This record gives sequence, structure tokens and C-alpha cells, in this order.
Amino acid sequence: MSINLLNIGKSGLMAAQLGLATTGHNISNANVTGYSRQTVLQRNAVPNQAGYGFVGTGTEVAQVKRVYDNFLANQVRAAQSASSGHEAVYTQISQIDNLLADPSAGLSPSLQEFFKSVQDVSANPASVASRQALLSGAGSLASRFQGLTARLREIGNGVTSEIKGSVASINSFATQIAELNASISNLGVNETNLPNDLLDQRDQLINEMSKYVKVTVTPGENNSVTVAIGSGQPLVLGKHAFQLATTPALTNPDRLEVGYMIGDTVSVLGEGALNGGSLGGLLEFRSGTLDRVQNSLGRLAVTMAITFNDQHKLGQDQNGAPGGAFFSVAAPVVAADYRNNATSTAAVTATISDPTKLTVSDYAVRYDGADFVVTRQSDGQRTTIAPYPQSGPQTIDGVDFSISGSAAEADNFMVKPTANGAAGFNVLITDRAKIAAAAPVSTSSPLANTGNAKISAGSVDSAYLLPGNTLAAPVTLTYNLAGNSLSGFPPGQAVTVTANGVPTVYPAGTASIPYTNGAELSFGGVHVAIAGTPGAGDQFSVGPNVSGVGDNRNMALLGALQTKNILDGGKATYQGAYAETVSFVGNTTREVQINGLASTALLEQTETAQQSLSGVNLDEEAANLLRYQQAYQASGKVMQLASTLFDVIIGLGR
Repeated sequence: MSINLLNIGKSGLMAAQLGLATTGHNISNANVTGYSRQTVLQRNAVPNQAGYGFVGTGTEVAQVKRVYDNFLANQVRAAQSASSGHEAVYTQISQIDNLLADPSAGLSPSLQEFFKSVQDVSANPASVASRQALLSGAGSLASRFQGLTARLREIGNGVTSEIKGSVASINSFATQIAELNASISNLGVNETNLPNDLLDQRDQLINEMSKYVKVTVTPGENNSVTVAIGSGQPLVLGKHAFQLATTPALTNPDRLEVGYMIGDTVSVLGEGALNGGSLGGLLEFRSGTLDRVQNSLGRLAVTMAITFNDQHKLGQDQNGAPGGAFFSVAAPVVAADYRNNATSTAAVTATISDPTKLTVSDYAVRYDGADFVVTRQSDGQRTTIAPYPQSGPQTIDGVDFSISGSAAEADNFMVKPTANGAAGFNVLITDRAKIAAAAPVSTSSPLANTGNAKISAGSVDSAYLLPGNTLAAPVTLTYNLAGNSLSGFPPGQAVTVTANGVPTVYPAGTASIPYTNGAELSFGGVHVAIAGTPGAGDQFSVGPNVSGVGDNRNMALLGALQTKNILDGGKATYQGAYAETVSFVGNTTREVQINGLASTALLEQTETAQQSLSGVNLDEEAANLLRYQQAYQASGKVMQLASTLFDVIIGLGR
């Protein structure tokens, strides 16, 4: 009986000692990130059978258990991925928000200052100071466009560097997790006898990986785990680790895409497949915000350059010459996929034909074996190039697509109509005398006219620049009282009479055009209006402007462009289009900020829930120390009593 009592005491002593060691281990690792507290599970030892019943033989340790809940762990990982993703997006987009909305660094002040200088020239077209101020304002506007796009490119380069770093970190974590899988599996333990500290280390590495990309964790053989990302691509499978890699985009070597390594081949993953985490956030920011803002600025620059140039060319400078291009216009970027068939001779060119219809999207052009299909990247809208081979360019969203050569199936091109618009915005005029403030035509009526009819100053449209339309000599219109008509129009040009908004076209060669009081007369791109009651034989002259130094008619039209709805199909002004971009960035920034705060709060809640279960509570561990200490002392007393009883038995035999 004493021997049994000794074993019972010994078993209790050993269990209490293990409890003390486990409690001490918990206390020592209380501040270790990812550590899950451990607890000792005891059970009674197998009893001995006696004739009067079963006699207990003490206790034994069933398991040193890690207090862990897989459901809570998965919640923490998901919340961590969401929080890291929002944080990555907010860090980047807040830079753009501050840049565009800055009253000194944004585009709005330069736009306003430029058009103020246009109005100053309109008010005093002969002023040398006003003309020089206009050139300075234009230069400042160009510098602002270029400065903004340079800053956006810096942000883009920073995103590229962070993408590289994120991929390297993910690969490192995958390798370490695979090594831990191997170590855990090699121990050959069962479900009740696990290497708790190694499991904690592995889970912490998975948690760290979830900061970079959303992960899915599933149990594997021999207590290993499988870690997958995206649409199910495994990064860790047992003791094997797979790798991600960065690779240049197919149509843009300066843009990195993330791919999955299969042997020596990189299979590019769609940006939507890598959601969550800082890597997913960076990819989302780049495609959803950075590209759009760059294209928006480019669209504004291209549209402003083209429309301002078009009007400036309809003017006349101080030398009497037609106005030239005021701003440079960046051509669309067209890039071919480097994997295109070597036998293919297909070439794609793009030209902006209608800036008012430009979007902020890029366009993929792909040959499917039968047709070329243009896909708008912003919404996936597809347009088939028909016919192919082309008889002429096909216009899509204000861009003329021209395809030549012989194509091979899967030929792929990317067209970016406005990507370089802001970077390529420059002032082409350096001589203030070449600012075309005047109109190229002038009108007059002889003092000898007997009626009270007056002719307007006249204006021109783009048709005036066509061959044969430019006036080389005055055109004299004569009123015929008997027929209430005008004659003398150029014989080779049709005449359009617009009265009350209703146009009437008279073919070229019509001898007499009915006179309508106040109607607009248009021929060869020239527009004049005659109002009043002309007398018999009254004449009205329309000719080239030979003294336009003080003329401001074209400059007034250039100034009017500031408030004219031009972009978005005639729905937005220059300032309005820029304001829309600023608003988009601001609203997106605020949305990301709010979502980020919500995801951070959710992360804190899930971590609190997990820590309430798995975390080390020092007060609880202190109580456990006392409990195990008392158990240890009590078991020692049992062993001491067994020793005393044994001595008594020995003494009886003497």
C-alpha cells in the first residue's frame, strides 16, 4: 500500500511540475506575437483491481494543449488582409488627393491664370505686355501639367517598388511555412501530441503573409497546412513552397505584373485574383485610381490643346499670317504584345479625331482569327473592326483606329489615347507677334448705301481653312430691291442662310439668294449676318483682314473656350472635367479611409476575441502558479507519508 501511495504521490508531483513548467512557459512568452497559451490536461491513471474494488494509481498528463480556435484565426487573417489592403490604398491615394486639391500645386490656379491672360489680350490685343503675359501663363500651365504627371509617375514607380517588395516577402514566408510543415510532419506526432510552439510559429507566418495578400488555409497530411492565394493557386503544399514573380506587362515593359511560377514560366495572374492585403491594394490602386487619374489629366491636356489650337488656327497674327498650333498634342500610345506571332505584319495606329468624345480608358486590340476586336478596358465594351481589311479608319470614342498588314491569331495591341497627354503638353509659340488674336476676315459697307442695313464683323469656322475657301480678295454682296435678294457670292461655294435657327442651303452657283433680315449667311467657312432694311443697290463687302493689329475677335473666341462645355460629349468645361477628377479622387480617398477605419475596428475586435481565448493572462497564470505549487507540495507530502509508512513496516521486521 505504501508503494502504491509513493507512486500516486510521484505521479501527482510530476503532473504539478509539468503544470508549473507550462505556466512558466506561458508567462515567459506572454509578449511573443502569435503565441497561444498552453494548458496541461490531466487524466486519472489506470486503477488496479483488488478483491474489494479498483484502487486508484494516481494521475497522468494526457496532453499539453495549445488553446487555439481555427475559426477565430481565419477571421483574424481575413480582417488583417482587408485592413492592410485599405491601408495600402489609402497611403497611395492620399498623395494624389493632396496633390490635385492643393490650391498652389493643383491645376486649377494655372488654368484660371492662363485664361485670365487670354482675357487680358482680348481686352487689349495690341499690348505687348499682355501678349507676353499670355505666353508666360501658357508656359506655367504646361509646366503644371508636366509637373503633375511627373509626380504621378513617381507614385507609380513607388508602387512598382512596393509590389516587388511584397512579392519577395510573400515568397519568403511561403518558404518558411513549407520548412515548418516539414519539421512538424517529420516529428510523426498525433493529434493529441503536437509541437505547439512550431504550430504557433507557422500560424504567425501565415498571419504575416495575410498582410500582403489574402490567403486560404486548409489542413493537410501529417499536421501540415496548404496555403493558397488568388483563385486557389497554392503557395505552400506540404513541405513544398511555390513562388510568385514579377514580370513586365505584355504591352508595357515599364509596368510590372504579378505572376505564378510554374517551372521557369511565369503565368500572369489577373489583378482581380490577388485581392486583399497590401499587394492586392497596390494593384487595385494602380489600375483603379492611378491609371484613371493619369488618363484624366492626359485627356484634359489633349482636349485643351486640340480645341485651343483649332480656334487659334482660325485667327490671324500681327504679321497678317494665319494662326498656327499654340500647344503640342501628344499622340496616342500604341504598344504591341511582345508575344505576337513573328510572321505577323499587323500594325495598329491611333489618331484622335474628336477630343470631345475621349474617355479616360485604355483599349485592347486583339485579333481572334477572323476579326480585330477593340475592348474598352474601363467597362469591357467590345467593338469589332469592320470591315477588315479596312477601307478606312474606324472611329471609337473619338479615336480613329487604323489596322494594316497581315495578322496572326492572338495578335494583341494596347492603345492608350491620353496616357502621355499631360507629359506632352508644351507651348509651341515663342514669338508674341504670332499670337492670332484677330479674325482673318473683315466686313464693311460703303457710306453711299441708302438703307439702314448693317453687316456683322464676321467670323470663320474650320471650313475656311480648306483649299479654295480662304479669301484672297473681297467679296461684294449687292442687294436687289426688286427681288429682295443678294448676289455676288463666290460661284463655287454653296450658301447657307440660317434664320431663326433653321438653315436653308443654296447650291453653288445660285445667282440670287433671298434676303432675310437678321439671317446668318455662311459660305466657304465664312459667317456674316446682315440686319436691317437695305436700299436698292446697297453693297456689303467681305474680305481678308488687312489691318488686324487691334482686332480681338479670335482672342474673344479663345477666351470663351474656358466656359464652353467641350469634354464628355459636350457636357463639361475644362475646369469641370478637372473638378470631376479631383472629386473622384477625393470621394475615393474618403471611401477608402472610412472602409479602412471599419476594417481596422473589425481587426481589433477579432484579435480581441482571439486573444481572449488564446492570449496569455498574467493574472490567470499567477493563480495557476499557486495552484500547481500547492499541488506539488501536497504530492510531496503524500510521498513523504509513503516513506514514513515504509519505514514503519521495515521497523516491524527488526
